Amino acid sequence: MGSKKLAYGIIKKMKFLPPEIYMKYYYKYYTGKTLNLENPIEFNEKIQWLKVYYHPPILTQLVDKYEVREYVKEKIGEKYLNELIAVYYKASDVDFDELPSKFVIKGVHGFHFNLIVKDKSKLNRKKAKWLLHKWMRKNQYYRGGLEWAYKNVTPKLVAEKFLEEIGKDVINDYKFFCFNGKPKFVQVDIERGINDQRAFYDLDWNKLEFRKGDISNVEEVEKPSNFEEMVEITRKLAQKFPFVRVDLYNINGKILFGEMTFYPSDGRTSFYPEKYNKIIGDYITLPEIPDGQKEITLI
Repeated sequence: MGSKKLAYGIIKKMKFLPPEIYMKYYYKYYTGKTLNLENPIEFNEKIQWLKVYYHPPILTQLVDKYEVREYVKEKIGEKYLNELIAVYYKASDVDFDELPSKFVIKGVHGFHFNLIVKDKSKLNRKKAKWLLHKWMRKNQYYRGGLEWAYKNVTPKLVAEKFLEEIGKDVINDYKFFCFNGKPKFVQVDIERGINDQRAFYDLDWNKLEFRKGDISNVEEVEKPSNFEEMVEITRKLAQKFPFVRVDLYNINGKILFGEMTFYPSDGRTSFYPEKYNKIIGDYITLPEIPDGQKEITLI
């Protein structure tokens, strides 16, 4: 590791720095690129800008995997929500005896806080409890790169119905990239956690040539028969946000809401070929910061 990389690594631990300063070192450490907050161009640059300056309070509700349910119910209807089994404000409140044989427990306040249980009889309860307690002590804002929307989310755990589809070990995950309230393309993840693959399609289901990160693109994914409905409900959820990714599931023709994400991969994972970082960045029109203010608090 070079001396500069080492220095950036030390500075990225200094979460107390002003975000507009901290983010430049954080971004440089992970991407090797220089972050220009005064004139961001690439997709991930603009994601960092949104972290620093775009702070409408509703974002806190929308990244909370429990509180967002009310928003989804209001915008598109309760039928698109997965079945909620329980919500817990303390890890010690989780009683595995009261849960069904299959379930999922999620931490509402961050990424990758997922306990997937396909057979409760095989669950190591002691290890699972330790994991839940660990999650409840985490704050995504400080855990990652100062992702503002998570800063004030109250840590909680939700137990939900385990989703499965006949013939598949893992259900497909449809991630719609929305710009200024309009879905532009969808990332389809398949076999996550087993044989990670993905593909990108435009809204006419034409396969796109780019990829994101080091996950290989699958040859072809079948278009869901109700894809137009997925696009329409995504549009209703995306409102007028400069950028949001809306994640959906589609199980045997039943569409279910997954989550809303404002900072995919913490704004650190590039598109390839390289030119697409700017092409996709151009899709985001950043709002202007009002005169005399340091941040944006209105949509």
